[in-house]
Amino acid sequence: MTFQWPVLLVAIGLVPLGLLAARRIDARRRRRVAGLGGLGRGAARSAGHRGRSELAASLLVAFAFVLLAVALGRPQATVSLPRVEGTLMLTFDVSASMAADDVTPTRMEAAKAAATTIVERQPPGVVVGVVAFSDAGLAVQTPTSDQATVLAAIRRLAPSRGTSLGQGILAALGAIAQSESNTPAGYYSNRSAEPTATPPPVAPGSHDSAAIVLFSDGENNEQPDPMSAAQVAADRGIRIVTLGVGTAAGTTLDLDGFRVHSALDETALRQVSDLTAGTYQAADAVDPAAVYDQLAEHLVARDESVELTAVVAAGGLVLLLGATVVSLARTGRLP
Repeated sequence: MTFQWPVLLVAIGLVPLGLLAARRIDARRRRRVAGLGGLGRGAARSAGHRGRSELAASLLVAFAFVLLAVALGRPQATVSLPRVEGTLMLTFDVSASMAADDVTPTRMEAAKAAATTIVERQPPGVVVGVVAFSDAGLAVQTPTSDQATVLAAIRRLAPSRGTSLGQGILAALGAIAQSESNTPAGYYSNRSAEPTATPPPVAPGSHDSAAIVLFSDGENNEQPDPMSAAQVAADRGIRIVTLGVGTAAGTTLDLDGFRVHSALDETALRQVSDLTAGTYQAADAVDPAAVYDQLAEHLVARDESVELTAVVAAGGLVLLLGATVVSLARTGRLP
C-alpha cells in the first residue's frame, strides 16, 4: 500500500494522545462520583458493571480514529482488474519520403488525418498506441484509452531519415507484448532482458485481440527485410492492416542535395497485409469500421492503482457507529 499524502499519517500519533486525555477525564469523573458518599458508591458499582462495555466502546473508537487518520494519507493499492480489451497499434512511417506532396498537403499529413479519423471512431474497450519509425523503430505512445493523448502523439510526428518497415513492425510487436504483459506501464530498466523462448507459430490472424495499422508509402531501404518482420507478426497471429500513403505516379524529392523519385509501393504493402491475414486500404479512403473489425476484444487483467481512501474512511465510520451502539445500549450515553 502507498499513500499520496504520507505526511498526514502523523495524525495517527494524535490517537494515543486523545485516548490519554479521555482516560484523565474519566478518572476525574470517577473521583467526583466517589466524593458523593453513599450515592457515589452506588454509582461506582453501576460503573463497574458498565466497565466492559465502556472498554469495548473505547477500543472501537480508538480503531475508528486510526482508520480515519490513515484515510487522511489517501492510501492506494495496486490491484489486478479484469477488463474486456483490444489493442490497436498505429504505426507510422516517418521517413524523409513521407514529406512528398503527391497527396495534399503531404503524405505525412495525409497519414495523420487518416489516423485521426480512426482514433475518433475508437470504440469502448479498445486501447490505441502509436509507434513511429524511420531507419529504426521507436515507440511513441503506449496503448491507452485516452484519445487526447493519442492524438497529441500523432500531431508530434515529423518526417526524418531513411525507411525500415521491418523495424517499425518489430517495434509495434514489442509494444503489444509490453501492453499484454504484467509489467507496469512506464516501467524502465537498463538491465538486459531475460532470455525467453520463441513462442511456437500460430495461425495468422488468430491473435485477434491485437492488430497493427501501418501507415506507409511502402518504400524500404533499411534492414531488416519487411517480409521477415511481417512473418514474425504472422507467427504470433497478429494482423497488419496496411494503409498506403501516396500515389503510384509519385513525385521527385530533394533530399540533402540529391533528387530522388518516390512513389507508393502498393505491392509491398499488400504482401505484408496478406502474409498476416490483414487487409490493405488507401489512407485517403480509410474505413475505421473495417480497421476495428480486425479486433475481437478479449478479457485481460491489468494492474491498476486504486485509491482506498473511501473504503478506509467508511471502515472508520462503521467502527464509530458500532462504538455508539454499544455505549448507548449498555451505558445510556455516548462513548
